[in-house]
Amino acid sequence: MRILRMAAVSVCALLAASDFSAAQQIIINGPTTDMPAQLPGMGPRQPKTGTARLRGRVLSTETGGPVRRAQVRITGPDIGSKSAMTDAEGRYEFRDLPGGRFNLSANKAGYVTIQYGQTRPFESGKALDLTDGQLMEKADISLPRGSAISGRLVDEFGDPVAEAVVNAMRSVWSGGRRRLQPTGRTATTNDLGQFRIYGLSPGDYYVNAAFRGDAMEMAMAMGMGGSVGSGGPVGSNPNSGYAPTYFPGTANGAEAQKVTLTVGQEAQNTDFALLPVKLAKIAGTVISSEGKPVEGSMINAVPRNADGAGMMMMMMGGNARTDKNGNFTIPNVAPGDYTLQSRVMQFMTSGGGDNMMFTARIGGDNGAEAEVGSLPVTVSGEDLSNVVIVTSKGATASGRLVFDEGSKPSALTSIRVSASAVDAEGPMVSFGGPGSVKADGTFELKSLGGTRIIRAGNLPAGWMLKSVRVNGNDITDSGMDFKPGETISGIEVTLTSKLTEVNGTVKDGSQQAKDYTVVVFADEPQKWTLPNSRYVTATRPDQEGRFQIKNLPAGGYYAIAVDYLAQGEWNDPDVLERLKPKATSVSIGEGDTRTLNLTLR
Repeated sequence: MRILRMAAVSVCALLAASDFSAAQQIIINGPTTDMPAQLPGMGPRQPKTGTARLRGRVLSTETGGPVRRAQVRITGPDIGSKSAMTDAEGRYEFRDLPGGRFNLSANKAGYVTIQYGQTRPFESGKALDLTDGQLMEKADISLPRGSAISGRLVDEFGDPVAEAVVNAMRSVWSGGRRRLQPTGRTATTNDLGQFRIYGLSPGDYYVNAAFRGDAMEMAMAMGMGGSVGSGGPVGSNPNSGYAPTYFPGTANGAEAQKVTLTVGQEAQNTDFALLPVKLAKIAGTVISSEGKPVEGSMINAVPRNADGAGMMMMMMGGNARTDKNGNFTIPNVAPGDYTLQSRVMQFMTSGGGDNMMFTARIGGDNGAEAEVGSLPVTVSGEDLSNVVIVTSKGATASGRLVFDEGSKPSALTSIRVSASAVDAEGPMVSFGGPGSVKADGTFELKSLGGTRIIRAGNLPAGWMLKSVRVNGNDITDSGMDFKPGETISGIEVTLTSKLTEVNGTVKDGSQQAKDYTVVVFADEPQKWTLPNSRYVTATRPDQEGRFQIKNLPAGGYYAIAVDYLAQGEWNDPDVLERLKPKATSVSIGEGDTRTLNLTLR
């Protein structure tokens, strides 16, 4: 049963965070640097092997001695992700590697996870560029001891709060604005309310806690086809609960207190109390476009304009499943602005006992296309009743791949076309169903709604996206608005084999620099803020000190090499504005390879 419960919580959280597309795969197409092209849930096009070998050691930054049983992971577009474990001397080895560019990282509990070539906190690592048959030795990684934040969580009465999830968060530029996002380092409070988040890099953090309560039981009820709060005996429950709370005791991220850590430091006594709030119940009905009640629809209350803490609140509850009459009840909803999202889910179990597995599928019986719906609501502490969500069929879009100058890859069916939702208040996300390209180059996308950016992913080597057009109109970067029930045809996704590349070296005085970050960004500021902009990227050098960026769209750019820039900060328009005066102008045409010799700024 443990497996079933964990899976149910994960599925509910994942679906609540997604948009209304039926996709199950994130697909991104843009300029590539030294980061691997592999994405979660997507295996390599065809795993390759070769004769290259990579060896190294994982060492302690503090003592210089070996870090035993550390996990070392190598990733690349042609191999996916492979791991090795260090021996008693801290040694590791990867064999049978194909030629290519790879990323390497190492981690062990109690240490900071570090990428090969990373010398400062939150910095990207360096790529490893190997040729087939090459033996690279001494690819060493030094792990510093992780910093930690510890404290105690209590309720409004001063009693300890157990089983609360505590997150270390950072202020990052994401989805068009600066927001607080989880770092992935979490802790769960014990029976004394104590928590300890470890393995943190030096830097500034914000601590947030959310009470988990009985979210697992709620997910179980939905997974087994039940409707939370409907039927059977009823027990008494207080109509109060707790809002996700930032240290030192505020629900507003802007008022959170910063916790600054140095290397190996533990910030102790980070004690605070969860904020009590009056919880409300949202009850209503889901009606289809044909006026019929919708059974088995998953209802998620998704916070609007939320940062990472708001997403935590959603993941800890705020969902239900409709019964045979289309009715649903979402209990224990904290005050705030939400969007109720509805989609039909099919829950299935297999196996039994401890081996019981739990899966979910979007859509109706026999693969019928799912209707989806949404409704904005505001919760102020009073119950909301008689809420009606009317669903509709999403738009359908079809089109074909077009290839520059008539040539095309030998196999097209591995290519995926996605239509990702553009959320002005968050990142561009798409989980999605139909999108496979047929042998004749045509594709079809279903269950679309809102403004979407169309991209082609999992492209064969030697190809990149050039443009997306509908009836002659270029929608590559602006996207297209899809209305419920409409059918759009004639989408042309043009791929080109005229690849672009920017490469080169960087000098620091009279010496070639080996440690830097190169940022390349369009010379037109309006392109900096495009959703998932293809016109802004950054890279770090390889082991020889050379940098490489591929697949930028043709156009005018600025290029600059800086000593240090935290990962993702180059997406902040204010940062680019500061870099622009010292940057080098470069023009890139279709198929151009530009070699730059930059000076470290």
